[in-house]
This record gives sequence, structure tokens and C-alpha cells, in this order.
Amino acid sequence: MTNPEAQQQARQPVPEAEPQAESQERSHTRPEARSEDPSEATAGVPSDAEAQVRAEADTEAETEATARLERAVRAAEQALIEFEIAVETFRIEVENFSRLHHQRLGPMYSRLDELDALIAEAVAARTGDPEDIRKAREARGLVLPMPKVEELFHGWLDSDGLSPEGAAMLTERPVQPPPRVRPSEEARRIYRELARKAHPDLAEDGAERERRGEFIVRVNAAYAAGDEERLKALAEEWAAGPPPPERRWSRSEELYARLEWLAERKEMLAQVAAELESGAIGAMIKMAPEDPDGLLDEIAEQLLAKVAEKENQLAELVR
Repeated sequence: MTNPEAQQQARQPVPEAEPQAESQERSHTRPEARSEDPSEATAGVPSDAEAQVRAEADTEAETEATARLERAVRAAEQALIEFEIAVETFRIEVENFSRLHHQRLGPMYSRLDELDALIAEAVAARTGDPEDIRKAREARGLVLPMPKVEELFHGWLDSDGLSPEGAAMLTERPVQPPPRVRPSEEARRIYRELARKAHPDLAEDGAERERRGEFIVRVNAAYAAGDEERLKALAEEWAAGPPPPERRWSRSEELYARLEWLAERKEMLAQVAAELESGAIGAMIKMAPEDPDGLLDEIAEQLLAKVAEKENQLAELVR
């Protein structure tokens, strides 16, 4: 027979069994729940994808900044070349106009100086005043200045040796006057085009810069002589030569240094242009840039009128 108390105890539930099992289940599930959310453990640490995106953004920003610098350098280079062309063109115009001015008006100025000296001497001879005598000596001194070596040889000898005029005199050939140099519009167009294409400032290495420099010297000489055919030949020579090297910038520091050099070069050219414009010949060209020959005609008429006036004054004094 079975024990009734034992059967009764067997029928009663065990109160601690279910809570203990639930507690054990919770104790096992909590660590697993924490491991399912890795963002809580890695909060604030960027992933590899985010770091790559940021690096690409930085590279893109640096590339854009370099591209802006490169555009600025190229614009500054083109502006400097145009400025150099303008300064060189004006320098050649000043040189040519000075030559024509001296050739045409020089004898008139010399005649006026001679007339001033003759008038002062005539006045001193009439009055005998020491002050008038002093003025006469000063006027004569302006007519007969201390000659230079070239003047002693009447322009036959210069730093390059015997001049063409001197050789013509020795060989009894007729002396040719200095040629009138006024480049044609086509010559100016070719000159500007060559200066823009072959300018030394566009070279990146020393050898290319030297090659361009020598070529531009020949271009300037042909333009100064107004030799249109020679300029055309030089244009063909440049077209047949090696193409200009493409510019590649690798570092922003080089671009900044390039901009600084361009600024210094432009400042130097501005000083040259200011000196040309402040000179007597430059100021005259600025007065009539479209018709310098007409300005020469006008000045010649004025000088001839002064010569006639002084000749009349001298005639009155020596009667």
C-alpha cells in the first residue's frame, strides 16, 4: 500500500521550480540580447566606409582648389603676355618715331640753335655789355657741344665698327638715309600671334624657355624692321617646330610661386611702360597715336615758322 501523505505531497506543485527556470532563462537571454546590437559598443567610432567617404571628399576639395589655382595662373600668364606685347609694341614705336623725329626735325633744331647763337653774338657786338657777351658765349656753347667719339667720326664709327654710312662714303657710293620703319597691319598681326604662341613665359623648363627666348628675339628684330616677309617665314618655322608643352601642375605651392613671379614681372613691365610714356617721344606719340606722321608735319611747320622769325630778327640786327 502506498503512503497517503506521500501521494498528497506528490500532487502538490513545486513552487520554486518555475521561477528558477524563468530566472535561468533570463540569465541566458540577457547576454545574447546585448550581443545582438553592436552599435552600442562601437558608438562614436567611424566605419571604414565613412572614413573612405571623408577621404574622397577631402581629395575632391583639394583637386578643386588646385584647379582654381591653375585657372588663375593661366589667366595671369595670358594677361602678362598681352601686357608685354603692348609694352614692346610701344617701345618699338617710340624707337621708330625717335629715329624719324631726329631725321626730319634734327636739322631744324640745329638751325634754331645756330640762329640763337648768331642773334646773341650780334647783340653782344652792338652793346659790348659783359652780360650780353656771356649770353653769346653760352648760346654758342649749345651749338658746339663737346663731341663724342661717334661725332668725331661724323657717325661713321660706332660700337659695331664702321657704319653703313661710313662704308658708303669710303666706297664713294651714295649714302642712303635711314629707312622709314612703320610695320604694316599684317606685320603687327603676325607679330602679336607669334608673341602669344612662342612667349618664353609659357615654358616650363630652362631649355624650352631658352629656345623660345632666342626665337622671340628674332621675331622682335623682324618686327622692328617692319619685315613682313620675314615674320611670315618665322610663323611657318614656329608652326613646323615642336608644339608647346602642356602645362601640368602637381603642387599648389608651385602655383602660388608662379603667381608671385608673374606679379613681379608685371610690376617691372609697368615701370618700363611708365618710363616710355614719360619721355618726350612717348608723350608725343600719346598725343597722336593714330597719326604720328601728321604730328611730325605739324611740328615741322612750327619749327619752320620759328626759323623764319629768327632769320628776320638776325637780319635786322646785322644791317
